Amino acid sequence: MRARGVVLQGVLAAAGLVAAFFVWQREPTGLPGEEVVLDAPKQALERVRYEDASGWVELFREGTGDGALWLRLGTKPGPGSAPRELRANEIAWQLFTRFAPLRATRGLGVLDAETLAEVGLKDSPRKLVVKLSSGEHVFTLAGASIGWGSPYLRREADGRVFLLGPSLLPDLENAANRLVDRTLHAFGAGEYDALTVTLGDTSRTFLVRERARRPAELVPQEAPDAPDEAARKWHERVWLLAPAQADFLGRGEEPPGGAPHEVFRVEYRRGDKRLGQLIVARGAGGGFYARTEYTAGWAKLPPWADSIVLEAEKVAARR
Repeated sequence: MRARGVVLQGVLAAAGLVAAFFVWQREPTGLPGEEVVLDAPKQALERVRYEDASGWVELFREGTGDGALWLRLGTKPGPGSAPRELRANEIAWQLFTRFAPLRATRGLGVLDAETLAEVGLKDSPRKLVVKLSSGEHVFTLAGASIGWGSPYLRREADGRVFLLGPSLLPDLENAANRLVDRTLHAFGAGEYDALTVTLGDTSRTFLVRERARRPAELVPQEAPDAPDEAARKWHERVWLLAPAQADFLGRGEEPPGGAPHEVFRVEYRRGDKRLGQLIVARGAGGGFYARTEYTAGWAKLPPWADSIVLEAEKVAARR
């Protein structure tokens, strides 16, 4: 009997582990009272589009390449209405995944025309389109005049109305300010061990020499025993460049007046591997722009960037 009991306990324990595994594999069920508006696995989600009377926003995954998430911003048809495509940031990724599955705090059922008007859903220009690998799902959102967040949503497939959480829509409504990725490089400060500064026909390579006290030293390749403190301070400012979100241009866009002209570039390497580069160029209006291996296009630099440009000539030519 004792042996049989041990076997039974083992079987029960194994069954418990299997059940726990399948519970862990499932999506979280959400808060009590929540209803699922659109039930879909995250891997089936391809695009989320929000639109209102003034324009539209899309979050979409690239069909090829690294599967990165992109942000597409558009305005209603008219002069200068071509959409812009920018890399989406981590906040955008978190928002994107909340649409599969899409949950609401309450389900209100099918409402009559009078009630639809009261909650702002009658003739509302605000739409939400969620594209899955299996097809598109269209929703109408309550008009913005109803209240902050306007979280009422009507599922067009069956007319049912839901109350969304108040935090889902604001990021889409303010996508240009909240969802643009401001990252300049796909690698970190500790990943490169050499950099080359090029200005016109002049270039100079620096090796990164670690030391116990940060920051690391930059030493000229031609003089490895003579750390260049001025070059280190200059490059520190270059590395910390952070254009504002509104200053990033999209794929294929050019600054006013056409493509800017390169002033200098910094190329980064680790051993024999090229990691990326930063190009700083002057626009037609005299302002400066930057572009890297990671950015979708050019990004306008702040006015004080002119001091970095002036110093670049000294760094590249100093012997």
